[in-house]
Parts: sequence; structure tokens; C-alpha cells
Amino acid sequence: MKLEGLLEATLLKRYKRFLADCILEGEEVTAHVPNSGSMTSTWEEGCEALLTKSDNPKRKLKYTLEFTKMHDSWVCVNTGLANKLVTEGIENGTISQLQGYESITPEQKYGTNSRIDLLLEKGDQKCFVEIKSVSLRLDDTLAFPDAVTKRGTKHLHELIEVVKQGDRAVMLFLINRTDSDAFTIAKQIDPEYFDAMQKAIEAGVEVLVYQARFEKGSDYKITTELALTL
Repeated sequence: MKLEGLLEATLLKRYKRFLADCILEGEEVTAHVPNSGSMTSTWEEGCEALLTKSDNPKRKLKYTLEFTKMHDSWVCVNTGLANKLVTEGIENGTISQLQGYESITPEQKYGTNSRIDLLLEKGDQKCFVEIKSVSLRLDDTLAFPDAVTKRGTKHLHELIEVVKQGDRAVMLFLINRTDSDAFTIAKQIDPEYFDAMQKAIEAGVEVLVYQARFEKGSDYKITTELALTL
């Protein structure tokens, strides 16, 4: 995925979840933060940041926070890019386990008032793919979630129902930072989600973990498959 127009900035603070003050070319600007999570371990005052600028006159904020740099690791904080990157990874063959389908449809209704991130289909075969963007670092491991996620737990239970109905269900975690290779479920943050994950695996929900790589001036892409350690 080519990301055009990235602007180098310094992040001052993130507040009200969706706002970040940054220094861009010597001026302070407020950027939209497309991330509803706690963003623990993804930013600190004075860290490097990359923004994009929109020329849409209807937008209240012209700038969007896309990446931050924590020590030597670039972190994608725009969770909206995860689904696009996974779709690209399926289409170009990088995600080998999700090949052979004829169509990829995003945001399809399923379960109880939910939408699956991607629905893959070939004839009567259906594969429901739920995608989670991972940016949390806990000591020497990467983990999900970074806060209690009732919605995420609900999605796991709905994937279990998909398997019971005879279709394929996949929980795909996209590691959106470039450091550390170990990934786990943060039981200490959300034990209910941890328990739901165990039940999902026992029920036949497949778990895939892939890591995205980004270096300033290069493409943003999926490169490595990792394992889930519970």
C-alpha cells in the first residue's frame, strides 16, 4: 500500500480520544485521530508523527494522524487502514490461508446487529473474516486488546455461531507496529475477551496473525506471519 503525502510532525498530546495537537513546519495544528482505543504505548509527548492533509472543505480538521514513532518502531494508529491492508494482502496472495475465493465484500451484516469486516465467497462457500488492529506493547510482547472490548467479545461469540452454521470463520490480528515478534491476548486487561478467544478456538474459529511493516519513505505492507500465544 502506497501512502502518499505523509507529513513529518511532532506529537504534543492526544486528548478527547479523537484529537491530537502536533507541531508541523513550526506551527501547532490539531489533527484527527482515527483510533477509538486507549492507544497505550503508541505515543508520548514529543514523539515523531506522520500526518496526512485533506483538501475536503467539509472536514473540520484538515490533518489526520497516521503514524507515530516509539523508540525505533513505527506504529500505525489509523485503525481504518487495517481492513484495506488485509484486503490487499488477500488479493496479492500474501495471506496464503485466504486464497481461492471469487469475491471479497466488506462490511456485510451478520449475527446480531453486527457487520463482518470481510466476507469471502466462492459459490456456496463463505468465509467470515474479523480484523483487529494491534498496537499495544506490554513489556516484551504485543497484545490485544488495549482496553476492555465488549464489542470484540461479541464478535468472537458471533464467529462461533458462524462455525456452528457450517461456514468458515477467521479472526485475523494485524500487528501494526514494527517491534517485537511475540503476540498474545491481554488477559490482564480483558479476561472476558481472553476466555471468549479460548472458546472460539475450541469451536473451530481460525486465528491468523500477520505483521505489517512500514519505514518512512517506503510502502506500508504485510510481511510476516506470527503465532498467537495464550
